[in-house]
Amino acid sequence: MPVNEYPSGRAFPGVIGRTAEESEPAWPAPVRAPEDAPNVLFIVLDDTGFGQLGCYGSPIATPNLDRLAERGLLYNNMHTTALCSPSRSCVITGRNHHSNAMACITEMATGFPGYNGLIPFENGFLSEMLLARGYSTYMVGKWHLIPSSQETAAGPYDRWPLGRGFERYYGFLGGDTSQWDPDLVYDNHQVEPPRTPEEGYHLTEDLVDHAIEFISDAKQIDPDKPFYLHFCPGATHAPHHVPKEWADRYHGAFDDGWDAYREKVFARQKELGIVPRDAELSRHDPDVPAWESLTDDQRRLYARMMEVFAGFLSHTDEHIGRLLDHLATIGELDNTLIMAISDNGASAEGGPTGTTNEAQFFNNAPEPFEDSLAAIDEIGGPKYFNHYPWGWTFAGNTPFRRWKRETYRGGTSDPFLVHWPKGMRAAGEVREQYAHAIDMVPTVLDALGIEPPATIRGVAQSPLHGVSLAHTFDDPAAPSRRTTQYFEMMGHRSIYHDGWRAVCPWPGPSFAEAGKPFGEPISAETLAELDAKGWELYHVADDPAECHDLAEGQRDRLIAMIATWYVEAGKYDVMPVDASGLARLAGEKPLVAAPRDRFIYHPGTQSVPFFAGPRVLNRPHSITADVEIPDAGAEGVLLAQGTSAGGFTFYVKDRRLHYTHNWVGRELLHVASDTELSPGRHALRFEFEPHGQPDLAQGHGMPGRFQLYVDDRLAGDLDVPYTTPFAFNPGALTCGADPGSTVSDDYRAPFRFTGTLQTVTVDLSGELISDPEAELALHMARQ
Repeated sequence: MPVNEYPSGRAFPGVIGRTAEESEPAWPAPVRAPEDAPNVLFIVLDDTGFGQLGCYGSPIATPNLDRLAERGLLYNNMHTTALCSPSRSCVITGRNHHSNAMACITEMATGFPGYNGLIPFENGFLSEMLLARGYSTYMVGKWHLIPSSQETAAGPYDRWPLGRGFERYYGFLGGDTSQWDPDLVYDNHQVEPPRTPEEGYHLTEDLVDHAIEFISDAKQIDPDKPFYLHFCPGATHAPHHVPKEWADRYHGAFDDGWDAYREKVFARQKELGIVPRDAELSRHDPDVPAWESLTDDQRRLYARMMEVFAGFLSHTDEHIGRLLDHLATIGELDNTLIMAISDNGASAEGGPTGTTNEAQFFNNAPEPFEDSLAAIDEIGGPKYFNHYPWGWTFAGNTPFRRWKRETYRGGTSDPFLVHWPKGMRAAGEVREQYAHAIDMVPTVLDALGIEPPATIRGVAQSPLHGVSLAHTFDDPAAPSRRTTQYFEMMGHRSIYHDGWRAVCPWPGPSFAEAGKPFGEPISAETLAELDAKGWELYHVADDPAECHDLAEGQRDRLIAMIATWYVEAGKYDVMPVDASGLARLAGEKPLVAAPRDRFIYHPGTQSVPFFAGPRVLNRPHSITADVEIPDAGAEGVLLAQGTSAGGFTFYVKDRRLHYTHNWVGRELLHVASDTELSPGRHALRFEFEPHGQPDLAQGHGMPGRFQLYVDDRLAGDLDVPYTTPFAFNPGALTCGADPGSTVSDDYRAPFRFTGTLQTVTVDLSGELISDPEAELALHMARQ
């Protein structure tokens, strides 16, 4: 934290006598940044591939990000970790992701130093460093740097943005959220969006509004005080949400398909000097069908899904432009060091066919193609939680192979722009030096003339792992200072060294054959076998898209690079190698609250994230509301969890008690009481009594009977053939209201209960039937 210091840096330099007359005062001076110190702006995009920005050869219009390249520098050799949270930890600390304990997303944390999901305080954030140097510090947008169990009102808050050096925060803590009805946090408390989708609300616009507000609030008081803004929109992570008119701008633009997209973008990248003129395009991915092999209806639907994505990216760029225009208006743009990056390659979480509702994928309930096609005109709107097919993922990473989560260059090579007209002479140039996300913090400190702090709030700091790129700003021929960089993501490994790249993919079948985009556990024997013959070798200095495997003819070089990977792994807490998914997810983790079977909720409190709430799916349970109905009657939600994409709601309407279960956004299973509720105090109860067995392979959770009770009298029941098998996502639970996207279309949000609601109690009993593979898919898709 910044402190008030006496000019000498010593103790009180004045004189203290017996009286004020005999004494001499001396005021401590607040820490201030040097005169004309630049502002710092990081823009961290989500799941945006190397070939998706206009300035990187894409047909998608991104004029505002393009102007950063035109007046600054475009880097064609920047790398990330291949996954969201790990990369974001590198961007903000300057240390490798395993050293940040962020080997993967925190939901898959294990009890090893590189894997526990708790970024150590000795790895200070850039916000903490600059706050102590007299900067205002703001975090806006996606955080996702804490365990999901710590995203609740119970805290702890020491790893929330305000606990890690940011003075103000507005955004969402988890891995993804709806752009129309987001889960918002302001500083350390939840808030609801200021408008509804019907009133024109969209998260990206809201985030930029708050970024501008935070900057203006301070500048109007202290115009000379610089700021650091860490701006992380939800875009372009799914759901791909955007106003329809933005998607319609691309009508017909992608009708020729993902294969043609790759060819056109690759040609444009050569024209722009982003790839060498003699570079080769990576092979057609075996998991991606050829565009010409699809039916007419498939091509029409998949093209529209890409139109929606393109509109989403252009819409995001438009609002980034508003932020840049504001900086220009207040005279700060040219003296703001801006770095824009994506956290990994484009995402394949839409699977081979894409989806209008990711909840269907999580719950093993694949959407019938006819249902997807019927939704074509509404994709991108508030009703859907959509993602494009992975053919567009593959195309979005042009010219590289594969995608997010894998350590081929399609997962790790990302756009990176630097803009600082007052601090560098070069403009509109490409830089080819090798770089990694860990280099961003050292570059900022170097440009600002700041040494990394020895301590932060009394905690001794670890050395930075990154190197500064500032020497490349005005010297295109400057040598790369980074000659070696390891990669590891869920057992998928690679290493770069002096123009060469060795890659060890997961063992076993491809995505299409395996049916799931993550690895299996690796035994010691399997690891030894992989190290003996599972590595590939590419001379990326001449073959940037990893087209030609030279492992057979360069065996000595490959063995040396594998050995170097192990040296780096030992240095940065990468060991043990763990490619498992289910075991990591199911392993024991520290809990914020003790396990229990009874949950008591109160109206007017914050919503509870899905993973911190009661697990009601696939088990017997009851929900009991203690209410007072006035003489005039009452209506409203007693308890709701989820959204229109799936969930349940327990509510009163038309003087009757209701319960609706929304099965993956496709079917509403509803029961109502047979009599009206009389005025007075009542215990209103819902019970789920399972019978039969779930069919998890079909997305069918436990069948059973819904029962409604009023003061222990059975008032309604319904036999249901199935329920949601695994998860609601989004899945926040709210007492006394259903804010945002409502679970049922029987009412409008927030439908707060108008009587007196004392408490709602959820009781769980019986054995929980779960599907670990579906749970893993859910967690991985949220990063």
